[in-house]
Amino acid sequence: MNIEKKYGEGAELIWSDRKRFWGMPLSFTRYRLIRKPGSWFKLFSDIGFTYSEVEELNLYRVCDISFRQSLFGKLFDTGSVILRSNDSSMPTLTLRNIKNPFKVRDMLSEYIEQERKVHGVRLTEQHRHGGS
Repeated sequence: MNIEKKYGEGAELIWSDRKRFWGMPLSFTRYRLIRKPGSWFKLFSDIGFTYSEVEELNLYRVCDISFRQSLFGKLFDTGSVILRSNDSSMPTLTLRNIKNPFKVRDMLSEYIEQERKVHGVRLTEQHRHGGS
């Protein structure tokens, strides 16, 4: 795939994978992390063969990352990384059954922090205190 042709001049593929079954990439669900320097940094989920549904998420909008791994995931070094965002059209993006999920989660965390700094985004946690 020609990344620049699809995403524009200067676009770089940082990471990609497919949803996996039994550790094998036998799926039409594809994930890509694309950076267009000086412009945007997005995660894409592309599902389908004859008809594609593409979701995209700006990294600076991610609020929380979590992780799931089944017994088979442990055997095949696959797992799911769940990204929660403050984007109303895409509140959750799940990268299902990807290879090396711990490494991907750590990589995404680093890029998310970098993008928050670039865009001046600060997330604050709201604490509720019980009344006495």
